[in-house]
This record gives sequence, C-alpha cells and structure tokens, in this order.
Amino acid sequence: MPYEYLEDVALSDVAFRAWGTTLEEMFVSAADAVTNTMVEDLEGIADQVRRPIHVQDTEIDMLLFEFLQEVIFFKDAERLLLRVPDVGIEEEGGIYLLRAEGRGETLDASKHELLVDVKAVTLHRYRVEKKASGWEATVILDT
Repeated sequence: MPYEYLEDVALSDVAFRAWGTTLEEMFVSAADAVTNTMVEDLEGIADQVRRPIHVQDTEIDMLLFEFLQEVIFFKDAERLLLRVPDVGIEEEGGIYLLRAEGRGETLDASKHELLVDVKAVTLHRYRVEKKASGWEATVILDT
C-alpha cells in the first residue's frame, strides 16, 4: 500500500500521502487512497465496468488534482467505485496528458462497507514533489 492516511492535518476532512518510484505509480497510489477513503475493501471492488479517464494540464500537480477529481466524479455521476491500475502520462508542447482506464463496479451498500462520502480534492496543503526516491503527493479530501 504506497499511501498512508495522515492524522492531525485536517479536522473534518481526510488527508493522505501517496508515493511511487515513478510519477505514474504515485498517481495510481493516490487514486487508490481516494477510493479507499470511501470504502473499506479495495479488493472487493469487482472489475465489471470500465471508464476512460483523460485529463490534461500544464502542471503535474494540477494534473493529479484533475485526475483525482475524475475518480470522484464517476462516484457522484454514475455511482461507480473505480480503481485505476495503470496510468500513462505524456508531455506534448508544455501540456501533460494523462490517459487511464478506471475499472470497477456500481456502488452497492450491501456489498461495499462505506466509510465516508468524498466530495472533492482541496488545494489546502496540497503538494506534489519529486524526491530522490521518486514522487510524493500530499492531498486533503473534502468529506
């Protein structure tokens, strides 16, 4: 589990730190952290539905922000719990392009132990950094 929840960072929201040796691994870890904030068991999410995720931005940190917002959007708009096992990121002319596929199933309270309803990613104390060991992000979710 390449993420951890942070205590005493936000009073009523959920904060986490996600990391990976590559940028793509860190994005996958952050998506899992968001989904795991909503439901107890990530492994219990079946691969029944797939949704393409395409976002772009001029900054890596905002690319992650938009990506995580998409995971939350599918939960709100289609009641889908998605995991994103692979992410592809390319840079073209100063714009970062992310392509991924969310895989999951419809949220079912009788099957999935619901924890909290994530409303959005916040910019409060939001950070994405390249470190010697790879990439790291600190994210606070509005719940």
